[in-house]
Amino acid sequence: MRMKKYFVMMLALAMGVCAVKAQEVKTDENNAVKVRKVSEVKVTEKDVRDAAGESATEGLPLRKDVYPLQGEEGDLYHGLSRKLTFERMIPPHGLEVTYGKTVHILFPAAVRYVDLGSPNLIAGKADGAENVIRVKATVKDFKSETNMSVITEDGAFYTFNVKYAEEPLLLNVEMCDFIHEGSSVNRPNNAQEIYLKELGSESPMLVRLIMKSIHKRDKREVKHIGCKRFGIQYLLKGIYAHNDLLYFHTQTRNQSNVPFDVNFITFKIVDKKVMKRTAIQEQVVFPLRAYNYVTRIAGKKSACTVFAMSKFTIPDDKCLVVELCEQNGGRHQSFVIENEDLVRAKVIDELKVL
Repeated sequence: MRMKKYFVMMLALAMGVCAVKAQEVKTDENNAVKVRKVSEVKVTEKDVRDAAGESATEGLPLRKDVYPLQGEEGDLYHGLSRKLTFERMIPPHGLEVTYGKTVHILFPAAVRYVDLGSPNLIAGKADGAENVIRVKATVKDFKSETNMSVITEDGAFYTFNVKYAEEPLLLNVEMCDFIHEGSSVNRPNNAQEIYLKELGSESPMLVRLIMKSIHKRDKREVKHIGCKRFGIQYLLKGIYAHNDLLYFHTQTRNQSNVPFDVNFITFKIVDKKVMKRTAIQEQVVFPLRAYNYVTRIAGKKSACTVFAMSKFTIPDDKCLVVELCEQNGGRHQSFVIENEDLVRAKVIDELKVL
């Protein structure tokens, strides 16, 4: 509509210099035509602007009360955009950095994403630690405040306002997630979840809550799968399903006096029967998440771990083998899971987190 008005105005301006002549036509008794000039009217540029202004006011009025500070000409939004309110704001944490010292931030889960708002900062993961970020200034005495954002593996989002200080008050900071912060959580009431690629449509926060609930509940749903050798017992306590993920609840008991150091745990799909001189085909299944992954079980102690994996099933001629290998030792453990055990996984319909 507005483009049409502009086109009419430009056309009128181009033809405005032309005169529009009004003429009176008469015929006499002999049917002769007589033409008499009555008047001459000129269309000026001011007349066109006035006409265009009147037609523009007939359209949608501009609202200045939405953006009271942007009521001047040149406002591209014309007051039609909704203003962000503080209810949608994630309040940032204040952080001080300096040039001669390093600030370490400990997060409750592994860090997946870090963004720095200025080249005056440098940050990175601490060597050998996935959930620790080290931050320091690259320029001495920078004046302007900047920011830093962090996303962790459990889907939590953290934001910081960073400024320079000669002697930062806090050099080592431990962050908490919303479960432990309670009512003082740094999130809006209806905050959106952050989704990670490997978990698909499942919320990382929900996955963590499910694993924590299974671990806290610590109930043995499966009673026929396990292995016991050399004073070490490795059990499968339950298989659970929720949406597109499977959860395996395992327990390791050390009934000896010698500590058991875990080297690695593998899940692989293998053939049940392998003929002689036949290559063994193995398909390794990698866990997406692990809750309470313990690498050392002291003597006369036990520990439980919950693994989250993408949903899968296996043919009848194959089986899932879970292996627990000891570091610098030979007390290896393994047990076999059949497809009929997988399809009988218990569906999770409620959570209890104490």
